Amino acid sequence: MAITRDAVEAFLFHEADLLDDMQVEAWLALWAPECCYWVPCNGRDDSADAQRQVSIIYDNRAGLEDRVYRLMSSAAHSQRPRSRMRRVVGNLRFEVREGEVHTRSNFLLAELRRGRQEIWSGVSQHRLLPAGDGFQIRAKTVLLTQSDEAIDNLTFLL
Repeated sequence: MAITRDAVEAFLFHEADLLDDMQVEAWLALWAPECCYWVPCNGRDDSADAQRQVSIIYDNRAGLEDRVYRLMSSAAHSQRPRSRMRRVVGNLRFEVREGEVHTRSNFLLAELRRGRQEIWSGVSQHRLLPAGDGFQIRAKTVLLTQSDEAIDNLTFLL
């Protein structure tokens, strides 16, 4: 598989579409068996360290599976009704290092739930493994712009 900007962008756009449409089981299928999904608290730059600071989310594969199961179950009361979301992904930069594609992109996420709109923003960093004619996510770190502010209801996936 040729690793091109178009291929990397298409993958990130596909991931965003799955999350916007709450197709979280299909989103989970994008992840490699050995993976890490991290949203640091107070982590707006690359110096964040999961071993030394509080995290909003810090999941391995089992944790992601649990999170998806809860979101899809009837017990996810904080997502009744479900948030309506739309993401914009841009300013993509990437490089290939040791067989992985390392990406950095900005995002804006508009969430509407119960008549209230929230805007989430930040930087997403992915480590992607080429797989067949696409990629698998080995790691995703989301550096929220508002990570050091009170976060009211983050019961969906970024």
